[in-house]
Amino acid sequence: MTIDLTPGLTPGLTPGPTPGPTPGPTPGPTFDPALAARALAAQQRAYAPYSKFRVGAAIQMSGQLFDGANVENASYGLCTCAERTAVVAAVIAGARRLEAVAVCTDASPPSSPCGACRQVLLEFAPDPAAVTVVAINPQGERRAWTLAQLIPDGFSGRELP
Repeated sequence: MTIDLTPGLTPGLTPGPTPGPTPGPTPGPTFDPALAARALAAQQRAYAPYSKFRVGAAIQMSGQLFDGANVENASYGLCTCAERTAVVAAVIAGARRLEAVAVCTDASPPSSPCGACRQVLLEFAPDPAAVTVVAINPQGERRAWTLAQLIPDGFSGRELP
């Protein structure tokens, strides 16, 4: 399997145009080839004997890189997603500030994180608009968003007393 890890990501499948005038060009999410390579490698370590949907993730938190892979269970409700596995590894290591995410699946176009993972990622993102989320596949396709685009108006805990 090969994937083009050259910088210069052009975000794909972005939401439709925003009504009203745009104040100028807005930079798109950035692409980190090293983070994408780690997600691709993590995908190979996924345990997905039931769905066969292998997912690898790599995240940057507090300046450190962490990997994760999905781990399935015959009792489907006990399955753990790759993104959440990576976040758990980061938290155990003491990291608390999410900076970037790469997710690798075999899907075409590449799959974005599920809703539960988006919520967990949001927990560690002080500025969701500054967190890049890139989805890739082994064929070299890429899609990118900010975390704010993936979970607008997400429940952040600021609402709690």
